[in-house]
This record gives sequence, C-alpha cells and structure tokens, in this order.
Amino acid sequence: MLQLIELLAVVAASIYGGLLARRKEMDFVGVFSVAFVMAFGGGTLRDLLLDRHPLFWISNAHYPVLVFLIAAVLTPLTRMPSRIEHWLHVPDALGLGLFSIVGAGYALEADTSLFIASLFGVITGTFGGVIGDVICNDVPSIFRPHTPLYATCSFSGCWVFLGVREIAPESVALWTGIAAVLVVRLVALRWDVRLPAAPLKQSGTPPEPTVPAEPPLD
Repeated sequence: MLQLIELLAVVAASIYGGLLARRKEMDFVGVFSVAFVMAFGGGTLRDLLLDRHPLFWISNAHYPVLVFLIAAVLTPLTRMPSRIEHWLHVPDALGLGLFSIVGAGYALEADTSLFIASLFGVITGTFGGVIGDVICNDVPSIFRPHTPLYATCSFSGCWVFLGVREIAPESVALWTGIAAVLVVRLVALRWDVRLPAAPLKQSGTPPEPTVPAEPPLD
C-alpha cells in the first residue's frame, strides 16, 4: 500500500514541478530537473536520515523514467492556460498529502516514535517543494510570510493517520491521513487560513541611506 501511495505521490509531485517549471518558461532540462527534485527531494532526505538504502527512487528504477516521460509531455506546452494555472495548487496539495503519509509510514517501519514519524512526514512532504522553489528562484512557499498553511497541513494530516491507525486498519488510516492533508491544504488556500504571527515592533522610520554624489564629468 505504501508503494502504491508513493507512486501516486511521485506522479503528482512531478506534474506540479513540471508545470511550475513551464510557468518559468524553462526548457526540457529545467522541467525535468524541477520535476525530479520535487518528486524525490523529500523522500531522499527521509531515506538518508533513516539510513534506508538504496534510496527509494534508485530501488524503484521506473520512478525516474516516469518523471522523465512526464517532463517530456509537459515541455512542449508553449503557454499554460490560465484555467490550468488556477488549479496548479491541486497536484501540489495532493503530492503533499501522499508524500507526508508515506514518510510517516516508513518512519514507523523504522521503529521511530510517533512524534518523530510525524516530523518525517513533514520532511518528506515539503522538502522537495523547497528545493524546487529555490531552483525556480522563488522563496519557498513553506517559508513565505503571510501565506496559507502548508507544513501545518502535513503535520496535522500525519497525526490523523497516526490516530486512525490505532482504531482502524492500516489502509484506512493511510487514505484518511492523505484526505486530511489534502482537505486542510485546499481549505487553507480557499479561505486564506494562516498561522497567527506577532507583529514586528517598529522603532521608528529608519533614515534613508545617503548616496554619495557622483563626481562631475570633465
């Protein structure tokens, strides 16, 4: 079950990464690179920290091939229709949910505590997007101020998964956790739900920097 969910996560994340790269007007190399890191970045860090070898995308050699094919299909898009761009957050939210629960599940298989498993879920779900945003020359969405919930959606969904698995079969817990991440993320985007932040104290208007005058031309 975890491998099936992982496969779906790779597809969702690579589609989102490829569309994001096309929005930046990248060529095939750029599209494939962004799709690759978004699909495999979080899981690679998870495997390294859990000492899982070989890495999941190396042991499943068809994953990189699948990302390559998705990038090849998306690259010829000359211009992303506005109605498609409007829905770009859907594969992002789906990939976040799928990868988050997979990460938590693999961490449990490695005999970690519940809290550590939830953190591994967040790492798996968000780290690939962080690298992809950096490649696209954007501030990672997880670090942007005044943006809808992102990592919180992953963390909350992981705890839904961990709680449900105590009273229901593993498969039910997996899909319930994924649905929880997806729903919370879409609700946060729809109604702009954010974590409260303390305002910065203003100590007065800073003086404007002085620019040295240029010497007169002879």
